Amino acid sequence: MKEDIEQIEALNEAFYHAFESGDLDKMSEVWIEDTDDRVAMCVHPGWAMLAGRSSVLRSWALFMANTTYIQFVLSDVRTMLSGDVAVVTCTEDVLVPAGTDELGFAAGVVVATNTFIRTESGWRLWLHHGSPVMQDEDEDEGEGGHEQ
Repeated sequence: MKEDIEQIEALNEAFYHAFESGDLDKMSEVWIEDTDDRVAMCVHPGWAMLAGRSSVLRSWALFMANTTYIQFVLSDVRTMLSGDVAVVTCTEDVLVPAGTDELGFAAGVVVATNTFIRTESGWRLWLHHGSPVMQDEDEDEGEGGHEQ
């Protein structure tokens, strides 16, 4: 069980690293292959559900092609394992450039659920669901906009 959790957490980190580095090949390695009884699924913040490996990977390719820089700082990471399914929940503190005419960065907060499944090829990401956390305009920027 400990070895499985270590593998799942390493794969979760690989998922975020693939996005940060814009590496679609690495992102493809993380996701499951579709079968008759399961398909890859993804919900990006503010998007409808995407179903099917090709649709999911196409969305990541689109993000990567249009993202000059992105960095994730994960907190509140929790890993739960039940048989051949594992769920990792976390808070994503996301840093992106502020805009084309501005210097600096903009930050946002997303709560994510990543569901992994054991396959013949090892653990793979089955479902990613990211939900934005609305920040109060009166909060200080340094507070992060979420409770710990």
